[in-house]
Amino acid sequence: MKKSLIPALAAAVLMMSAAAVATVMTPTRRIVDILPKLDIEASIPQRFGDWQIDTRSGGGVVNPQQTELLNKIYSQIVTRTYVNSEGYRIMLSIAYGEDQRDGNQLHYPEVCYPAQGFQVISNRKATLETSLGNIPVKRLESHLSQQRYEPITYWTTIGTQALTGGTTKKLAEMRYGLRGEIPDGLLFRISSIDRESAVAFAKQAQFVEQMLPALTPDVRARLAGL
Repeated sequence: MKKSLIPALAAAVLMMSAAAVATVMTPTRRIVDILPKLDIEASIPQRFGDWQIDTRSGGGVVNPQQTELLNKIYSQIVTRTYVNSEGYRIMLSIAYGEDQRDGNQLHYPEVCYPAQGFQVISNRKATLETSLGNIPVKRLESHLSQQRYEPITYWTTIGTQALTGGTTKKLAEMRYGLRGEIPDGLLFRISSIDRESAVAFAKQAQFVEQMLPALTPDVRARLAGL
């Protein structure tokens, strides 16, 4: 064999090997087909604890993109406004996607709020402590033209693991991919129109604390990783 052909043959072998490995490692099994079916609209009670759906609310929940794009990214979207006995309102938005590969990633509030004209003035990680366990969250402070002040608490789940997004979310997706599985993903967001961020975050924590026991265990695991 001519020496000039050896490098070319070696390169061909390496390319075929890489292709074979890529084929083997390409996820093919969706975990949404393994886990219990999730129907978010039916699973979230309209009333729990001191909270009930505000039937007089005219909306106000910020959505990140136009409906056409939202429907492409997410398979389920639930937006509601709840009110308690004091008249305090919490806006809930849950966006769920069955396939969290690169073309179908969740869209985070620190990206979608500025796209709607808001200014995000703080963004920090925190731990939301509940009687059923702790949830890693992000807390944002935002305002629209210094008129609508809207503190936000959110987290994401991949399968049944709660995360704050970013690197931890990508690592979780990679772990599923190494098992040949395609993960689903969910973004759970609550916010309230309130100039007092400390008050807003306390009310949002109370909202989650009272909501979690009202969910079935399988739904609670998917929504909050608990």
